Amino acid sequence: MIRLSDKLYLYRDTCQVYIVKNGAQAVLIDFGSGDVLDRLADIGIARVGAILMTHHHRDQGQGLGRAVEAGIPVWVPHSEQDLFAAVDAHWQAREIYNNYNVRQDRFSLLEPVPVAGTLKDYGTQVFAGIAFTVLPTPGHTIGSITLLAQLDGRRLAFTGDLIYGPGKVWSLAATQWSYNGGEGLAYTAVSLLELQERGLDCLLPSHGEPMEAPAEAIGSLIGRLRELMELRGQYRQLLPMQERPFEEITPRLLRNRTSMANHYVLRSESGKALFFDFGYDFMMGLPSGCDRASRRPWLYTLQTLKRQYGIDRVEGVVPTHYHDDHVAGINLLRDIEGAQVWAADSFADILRRPEQYDLPCLWYDPIPVDRELPAGVPVRWEEFEFTLHPLPGHTLYAVAVSLEADGKRILISGDQYHGDEGLLENYVYPNRFRIDDFVESAALYESLQPEIIVTGHWAPLHVKPGHFAELAARGGTLARLHRDLLPLEDADFGAEGFGVRLSPYQVNVAAGQAFAVEAEAVNPFAHDAAAELRLVLPPGWRAEPASASAPLPARGARRVRFVITPADAPARRSRIAIDLSVDGGRFGQQAEALVTVEHNAGPRPD
Repeated sequence: MIRLSDKLYLYRDTCQVYIVKNGAQAVLIDFGSGDVLDRLADIGIARVGAILMTHHHRDQGQGLGRAVEAGIPVWVPHSEQDLFAAVDAHWQAREIYNNYNVRQDRFSLLEPVPVAGTLKDYGTQVFAGIAFTVLPTPGHTIGSITLLAQLDGRRLAFTGDLIYGPGKVWSLAATQWSYNGGEGLAYTAVSLLELQERGLDCLLPSHGEPMEAPAEAIGSLIGRLRELMELRGQYRQLLPMQERPFEEITPRLLRNRTSMANHYVLRSESGKALFFDFGYDFMMGLPSGCDRASRRPWLYTLQTLKRQYGIDRVEGVVPTHYHDDHVAGINLLRDIEGAQVWAADSFADILRRPEQYDLPCLWYDPIPVDRELPAGVPVRWEEFEFTLHPLPGHTLYAVAVSLEADGKRILISGDQYHGDEGLLENYVYPNRFRIDDFVESAALYESLQPEIIVTGHWAPLHVKPGHFAELAARGGTLARLHRDLLPLEDADFGAEGFGVRLSPYQVNVAAGQAFAVEAEAVNPFAHDAAAELRLVLPPGWRAEPASASAPLPARGARRVRFVITPADAPARRSRIAIDLSVDGGRFGQQAEALVTVEHNAGPRPD
């Protein structure tokens, strides 16, 4: 035990374990092998109120099983929760052969540990009478956090492995988040710049010595990181983008040029802001993988926006569609800024209940919707008026937003078209693409006549003459080619090609607990027909009914409800399916859903 101050001790283990002491209680920052528990009585500690983890690596928490046995609550970074509580699933799913994912997520715990709660970015929580603020500091891992605390009259930062010492990091290998990438280098630099603005007295790393001169230690490291990034030919615009993340489309409409996808800021004369989309702010490359721990939103540019443009608060956010790169940061905006979520009524339910849907690019957590907006109805906000318009194509669940700002007609169009000229149709079949979607969107653009079109991933497009006519011609050609290529006259299941869907797509239940699913069957024929739906279940499961017949109108659809009771054995992602026949023609097991059966099903802390 090394005494750093009256209330702060350090224990050297597989990592540095910091002991924050408040009388006979303590909070541990990281845990190492757990041997620290044998030494706490030496400094008069009778109870550990919580263990707070800065990141998921094994050297930080390989002994956490011992803490759980002792009844000590374990709190973990929100975005890395699955690498603690559900690490079994991670080990089962992680690719090994033909592996181009070099993230150090295999430096995770060998066995899962129960989690008492998650440490949400920017939140402040009190443990053992001490307040800790969670600051997102990606770099060593994507989900790494720094814990800020005021202790013994000093402002302290428990930085995990963000920084080892002046000019040094504990691991460069950990900063490579994709094959030959250097994403963590850039994130380390901007995380350190954020720390530098906090006026700290001391940095307390997981490896290395406490740093009593934070500014010098950080400055030295940023300089070396910049040199390495320059040598690699990467992130040359990092600091200019950090200093000026926003550009003006018009004086009142801003684009964040650091985000993925672009998010837009409408700013009122009164100092309020309304966001359109908000996914991954200040994103320096896309890490390998698509697990929760690989996708980390934050609010990095928010203070810069407020400072440079005189904005007092973000009042709301309007997503153009449900994809994660457009919505991942919305819950942070809601929790930290109090921003309301105004979403189109066509996809509000997807935001609230993502587990119900079999769609690409879903965000991991439900996003509460404060106000559902119907299409075609103007919405007044401050001195502006905007209108949502259905925009199927890139996804069935999307809208375009038309508004006027500074005398310009503007259309915020999400990801409908891509390319610098805004002409290339951006369609993905599982997004529920329909054959005539781009014919319809071309007609919408023609009717609205925007002067500027802003998109999710490309520079603003200042519309040139003939643009709308070219969109219409291309949309017609795309529709014709689909009709020429597909045997729609024999069985018209649309562009996606499936005749039945099951919802919810993901179900978590206790062993023996009944649950309901709905099958939506489609008639592929131009005449009325009967559909036969037969459930396919794992052995020992039962359903009521086991099969059903449903009359379908020509080219129409109908929903049928089934109640299923699983067997008692726990199982992860058991498959159920619907075997479909229509008008005597068999189309097979076209739809599936995934059911996880647990002894004691229930939500994990979030």
